[in-house]
Amino acid sequence: MLNTTPTFPFRSVTESAPLLPRDWNPRAAADGVLQGLVNVTAARIKGTHDAELAIVGQKAYIVAEVNEERAGHGTPSEYVAMSIVDIETLKLEAFIPFARAGQAFENETLPAGITFVPRIIPKDSGTLRCFFASHPLNAQAQTWIIDFDISSRTFSSRIFKAKLKTRQGICDMQPQHFHADAAHFGFKKPSVQNGLYLFDSFKTFDNKLYIAINNFPGGQNALATVNDALDTFEIVGHYNEPQTLRITESAVNRLPDGTWLAICRQDGGTNNYLFTTSHDGREWTPCEPRTFVQTGLNAKPTFDRFNGIYYLGWQDNAQINNTGRTVFNVDVSRDGQTWLRKYRFESAAGFTYPTFREYQGSIYLTVTQGRNSGERIMFGKLEGL
Repeated sequence: MLNTTPTFPFRSVTESAPLLPRDWNPRAAADGVLQGLVNVTAARIKGTHDAELAIVGQKAYIVAEVNEERAGHGTPSEYVAMSIVDIETLKLEAFIPFARAGQAFENETLPAGITFVPRIIPKDSGTLRCFFASHPLNAQAQTWIIDFDISSRTFSSRIFKAKLKTRQGICDMQPQHFHADAAHFGFKKPSVQNGLYLFDSFKTFDNKLYIAINNFPGGQNALATVNDALDTFEIVGHYNEPQTLRITESAVNRLPDGTWLAICRQDGGTNNYLFTTSHDGREWTPCEPRTFVQTGLNAKPTFDRFNGIYYLGWQDNAQINNTGRTVFNVDVSRDGQTWLRKYRFESAAGFTYPTFREYQGSIYLTVTQGRNSGERIMFGKLEGL
């Protein structure tokens, strides 16, 4: 269920069978996927964004931030909810809110503010672990943990603070501690009270679970490992250079020769994506553009590996009906150097912040569509492997 990267010998693209047929049409392939997507958002929801999913026992468990007032996200009324979908029938079986500002749990009460950016991972055979960010009005943001029981389809009545492990020790997962660790390694931008998110989650390399985390308003990024208890995130290395740029929302993978590669959103400048590499996950090169991504737009990228093939997803600055975030490319590669276009999603309804997951020989996805005209989270199958 998690993306894994086993050790394997390096092979160039020319030494392998063609990745795609000569007559492959990325737009037609993407149109076929779009036609199979279904809405998994409750009818009462007006705005939604940034879904993630886990698939267990033929059911997709999809978490997203939602609100019932207006299109868009980041509103004070925003909360986090789970949709449960049968992956064979594509039927929405349940829509379950699980955390919102001011909610009283058995052991904690969430403060006023914004509750959003949920993430999900199987904890054991019967439990899903969910994370979400709580942004109080005038205090440090906090990442929280809540568990979901699959058999009863109920969330725990208790929540717990996620922890961050830095060179200073183990502390609450809050922006101030993330910033302090980066500052030790030369980060000069000011600390902010909110914006710390789990972002590119979750991937396994050499039996260790990794995740990319970021602070969006602070322009701060890092690679982290996750402990076996799934409650503590340990910083491996920061990648924030050059600090003259605003670099956020990265996706990370490891290439066949062991090199780490991250694709990062850029806000400002050209808005095109930037790339950074590391030989050990600790020390990273300054971010810079690469020739295989030239027309990127500032939005979440994806970087996965399925069945030995890398899938690099990125928002194109091309527009449908003069609207941004309506074109999304997925390129494939065996070596992370030479890329071919496999999908080009073009939709007037938008196509942004997708998540891809492999399950029993197929790749499934969630994606935000709708923009400012009735947002919804869509779910479906990308392809069989």
